[in-house]
Amino acid sequence: MIEVVDAMDRQVRLARPAERVVSLVPSETASVADLAGVERLVGRTDYCVEPLGEVETIRSVGGTKSFDVAAVQALRPDLVLANKEENSRPLVQALMSAGLAVHVSFPCTVDESLGYLDSLGLLLGVDADDSALVMKCRTAVKRTRREHRSTAVPVFVPIWKDPWMTFDGRAYASDVLEICGAHNVFSGRPRLYPLAADLGKTRPRTGQKVDARDTRYPRIRLEEVIERGARAVLLPDEPYAFSEDDATAFQELDVSPSLLVEPVDGKDLFWYGTRVAGAVARIRDQVERLRSVCFGGYPNN
Repeated sequence: MIEVVDAMDRQVRLARPAERVVSLVPSETASVADLAGVERLVGRTDYCVEPLGEVETIRSVGGTKSFDVAAVQALRPDLVLANKEENSRPLVQALMSAGLAVHVSFPCTVDESLGYLDSLGLLLGVDADDSALVMKCRTAVKRTRREHRSTAVPVFVPIWKDPWMTFDGRAYASDVLEICGAHNVFSGRPRLYPLAADLGKTRPRTGQKVDARDTRYPRIRLEEVIERGARAVLLPDEPYAFSEDDATAFQELDVSPSLLVEPVDGKDLFWYGTRVAGAVARIRDQVERLRSVCFGGYPNN
């Protein structure tokens, strides 16, 4: 019997390693393919796009927040992989009510991502300690931490616009940045309600209703980017596909020296799981290039 505790403190039990997996999370689809082979996957979402050239043969059950419960059931999965944030809670609960084995993840730090890989390995019958890929992830994180610089590069990473949105220090991407030598300038800035409060136009609401909401994704004024001391802006290609045209909004801000604005791979920032091995190395290298421009370089601690 395989037993794993998921992010909802539920015991997920399998009689044997899962051979038929439906993944409702893009990064988890890639992780299953990396750890156990794409043939373990019998279902995915429209947004599960990796491994490119292989995942296209797997049946889609719809979107991450609008997947077809009946279609998932029809695939007779041994295991369904879901995420507390990315998937619709009522739909995930419908799968549980139907008697399917559902594992719900919610890693908010790189270390929690490594823990997720351990759990996924158990569910797939892959010994994490014997997996070269899992060991590569662990080693990459240790190496990046060891090479951490004394002065972090203050950065801003938007995830949406109209209004501009970002994430605070409780989000997975913020921990990736910190490990790689950057500082998320909005790490201590929670989301406020209503929108006018987030934009500094009125006092924020308080109380039980607000306390129950997810406040990790603040909506901001661009002036706050300067006020919080950002030296660089990283524009990801997901969840919103920022373009070169969006860079002009930051280049026009009245600040000296001007902000450095660069594209960044959104998957490296937001995808947990097996992608960590390469992601932290790529983000670290990008941060070091920014450091050399912003500060002229600093020695290791």
